[in-house]
Amino acid sequence: MKLTFPIAADPDPQALEKGRLLFAGETEFLKGVVAMSGLPPADRIEVCFAGRSNVGKSTLINALTGRKGLARASNTPGRTQEINFFTAGVDHYLVDLPGYGYANAPLAVVEKWQRLLKQYLSGRQSLRRAFVLIDARHGIKDVDEEIMKRLDTSAVTFQCVLTKSDKVKAGERDRILGQVRERLSKHPAAFPEIVLTSAEKGEGIPTLRAIIADLV
Repeated sequence: MKLTFPIAADPDPQALEKGRLLFAGETEFLKGVVAMSGLPPADRIEVCFAGRSNVGKSTLINALTGRKGLARASNTPGRTQEINFFTAGVDHYLVDLPGYGYANAPLAVVEKWQRLLKQYLSGRQSLRRAFVLIDARHGIKDVDEEIMKRLDTSAVTFQCVLTKSDKVKAGERDRILGQVRERLSKHPAAFPEIVLTSAEKGEGIPTLRAIIADLV
């Protein structure tokens, strides 16, 4: 029986090299955006990264680009308004969506952020894929479902990336994967492969690079 939402297979050497070359080039912070009017021109292939606070999003982006200080983690609720754009090579934008799930952010800040997120996801023609990061120790939570439903509504393909996979024992990982697969099966916009990563150990990073480099 074919497994629903299998772990992404190792890319072939050509795809791995394409991914390596993309991230071997210059990767720079471009700008932080707080309103749609501030978005850069939609003239590159764009991928965005979403995940709840402390899922390891900044660490993953830094591992992908090979630059430790490129994306900075922040626990300051006021910064949840910003969408951060990075250039990768000459053809790609990496977009860091603010961590969600801040219980202590002011309501007005949360509402403004949700409005901007909705506008961005619905109206960005160059957005090719969203990567929704899920902590491999905890699986998909209700707050993750919110962003996935938003992506369904916006018809933006999203791919689940499990972070911190090195922190989970094999038996527990299988249980979490079962939960993740069951939840993903309810989302029409979910891409049918899961990427398993550990930024600390470098696991899954070449695979994710290859996936991004292959998007057109």
